[in-house]
Amino acid sequence: MSILRVEDLAISFGGVTALDEVSFTVEPGAIFAVIGPNGAGKTTLFNVMSGIYAPARGRVLLDGDEITRRQPHEIARRGLSRTFQNLQVFFRMTALENVMVGCHRHERRNVLSHFLTLPSVLAQNRDTRRTAEALLAFVGIESAAERPAGTLPYGVLKRLEIARALATQPRVLLLDEPAAGCNPTETAEIDAAIQKIAASGIAVVLVEHDMRLVMKISSRIHVLHQGRSLVEGSRAEVGANPEVIAAYLGAQGVREAKRAER
Repeated sequence: MSILRVEDLAISFGGVTALDEVSFTVEPGAIFAVIGPNGAGKTTLFNVMSGIYAPARGRVLLDGDEITRRQPHEIARRGLSRTFQNLQVFFRMTALENVMVGCHRHERRNVLSHFLTLPSVLAQNRDTRRTAEALLAFVGIESAAERPAGTLPYGVLKRLEIARALATQPRVLLLDEPAAGCNPTETAEIDAAIQKIAASGIAVVLVEHDMRLVMKISSRIHVLHQGRSLVEGSRAEVGANPEVIAAYLGAQGVREAKRAER
């Protein structure tokens, strides 16, 4: 059974159609890539799925539960989390503290208990710290735990955002261009982290322009063009599709796709 189902999504801004009739399903533990040229509607799709935008038509179901038009925090509570194209990090906090912030959804909150610093609060803080440390290790940046985020390299910050998103304990994780701006070494580290996440059973929905990364790790690929679904299929099917080549990949993209599959 699919963990995520998108049905007939449509949204417009000022008379301009951003998405129209977009539908797909994602299985648990899959790496499902959404690709397309700039302006194809990829980030708008993520914004609708995560509750930032309300669609004009269609619905989103998470494990059979409709989450369309729910608030972002409600959607996160039900098991869908995301990262953003631009870094959304607390730069004055340490890497560990950034991830601990992501754990708040699972903490018990009581104003009086925290004010009095009861033993239960201290125990919860220790548990949260251990969870955050484990997540930093999971994405391979445990050595940065006590460093202020503002001092960390760009590629480490990208993995820090992924760790913080994982702290919400998602069943579906949306990654919006996680490798954008990264060098080949940083991209390889993000590649490894994404594959570990999927291997743990979490479904990953990936928007990315790095075709070598997409073609290397994706289970299935969904192509958007001008806000509409163009084609969906395996890496080989999408890489060989004439419509995809004409609309997006081009000759260079095809060469990148072939190199990635070797």
